[in-house]
Amino acid sequence: MCTRNKRKRAPSHRISPIPGSDVVLPRLRRPSVMDPVVPKRPCPSADPSSTFDASSSPSRVPSGPMAMDRVLEALLALPDPSVALELSLESLLDSRLLESDKDRLIEGAMEAGSALLEAARRSARRRASKHNFSSWPLASDLTIKVFSKLDTQSLCHAAATCSMFNKCATDPMCYANIDLTAEVPKVNNTVVSTMIQRAGKNLQSLKLGIRPSPASATELCRPLSYSTRNPMDTSGLSWSQKRPRQGRETSLLTRSCLLALSVDGGAAGTLLRSLHLYNIDKMDNSALCTALSACPYLLDLEVVGLHVELKRTLDAVSSNCHCIERLLFESSDTGRDDSLNSATCIDLVNGCPNIVSLALRGFKLHDHKVRILVKGSRHLKFVDFSTSYSITGTFLRNLSGGTNAHPLEVLILRDCLHLKEVEVSHLFSAMLAGDFKLLRYLDISNKDGLSAENDWNYRCYNPCTQLISQVLKQRPELCLLVKFPPEGSLIDIDLIADSEISSGTSSLMLYNLAFDSYLTNSSENSYSSDQGSGNEDVPDLNFPYDEDIFDELEFL
Repeated sequence: MCTRNKRKRAPSHRISPIPGSDVVLPRLRRPSVMDPVVPKRPCPSADPSSTFDASSSPSRVPSGPMAMDRVLEALLALPDPSVALELSLESLLDSRLLESDKDRLIEGAMEAGSALLEAARRSARRRASKHNFSSWPLASDLTIKVFSKLDTQSLCHAAATCSMFNKCATDPMCYANIDLTAEVPKVNNTVVSTMIQRAGKNLQSLKLGIRPSPASATELCRPLSYSTRNPMDTSGLSWSQKRPRQGRETSLLTRSCLLALSVDGGAAGTLLRSLHLYNIDKMDNSALCTALSACPYLLDLEVVGLHVELKRTLDAVSSNCHCIERLLFESSDTGRDDSLNSATCIDLVNGCPNIVSLALRGFKLHDHKVRILVKGSRHLKFVDFSTSYSITGTFLRNLSGGTNAHPLEVLILRDCLHLKEVEVSHLFSAMLAGDFKLLRYLDISNKDGLSAENDWNYRCYNPCTQLISQVLKQRPELCLLVKFPPEGSLIDIDLIADSEISSGTSSLMLYNLAFDSYLTNSSENSYSSDQGSGNEDVPDLNFPYDEDIFDELEFL
């Protein structure tokens, strides 16, 4: 038989066993010439350009939240991130040839680290805020109501506690009553403007400046020994040293601190009811008058230690603040301001008919001007002309006579240098005759004693003792304060004890009269060396007062 060459067949996929094992593996088929050519996958390490570079290959940067989550999760899962990140950064820097590329890498690492740190802090605050919201027992509206009862300093402390309290503390209701007074200047115009803008139309009261501390006011009330022609202070301190130190500090506030009341059509000042300004030495008349023009419904105005003119300020009040009920002005320079005239007094009583409390301290006031103010204000119950010059007391004559009794309840003429003994005697006689029936508190104390009738340089330290005794017997409800220097004799000590005439009693009486708030900020003032009362150029106002008819016509 002849044998034929047999055609070789392609190897089949037979299973060949592994020697010494029961596992069999398929025999791989050798590639054929007819099989398609599949390109090999390049090795990442073989091509240096294939390394990840966010700056050169922006398309390779992980995009989308899920990709960033995986990157961040892998980064946070590092067992020792400080060492691992430092080694990786050094490796990347070594792979760069150009110094500019290395600088960009370092800057990018710093920005990424800062961004991650800030994101972590924000997340921690959000988690803390969520925890506070879940654990805080009050709802947001109740929290805002509680915060609205806090004083301004406590509100700022609460706002700095957490983001939840901060959000509640920025509500306009919390800034209805802004009190930024302090013993040491800490507040500037920006803080004031921000709070006024936050309050908006909810603003009801605003207090600014350097307010004297109660301790300083107590220090000023120590007993002094005075000689009329040669004043001497037994404490050994000059007046400037005894003044509260806070009053000598330079305020950070300027003339534009009240500008926010006038912006947006005066929205913030529209509903403002109370404005108190203390020792803002950079405030001037123009700025104050502009602020008052934006407060048409102001009820309570207190200005202490500002370098403003009394006349211009009262003109602005009578022109813009027709609803005013309480006025308190204390001069920054005692006895120097003589700007007030009769026309301004008439405009004030006609333009502001609802005045209940009037205090003008440390100004140079004449009796005929004071009479216009006191007699023209039909609802006036509280009067304080302490430390004012030129007042002799003649304005009190025939003030409360006739059928129309004056509603005056509190009269304070403390330390009025030119107050005459004869006029005080006329006042006590009028009270014994039935005038001033509503008067409950009277203070005529004077560190220099009362002035004699013809020469104010001659002082009286024992004034009208008999009349005082009779008044106290007839008016036991009257709180009378008549303190004079140690050189003189007040009145019998037993009489004082029986009548309970003391500063503590007077304070209690004022509290019962609801006038104690008007006396909270009283401070002592010094005198200049004027040689007359200032009434010499005015016709003698002996009563019956010839200008009564004029007064009645002016105040209709």
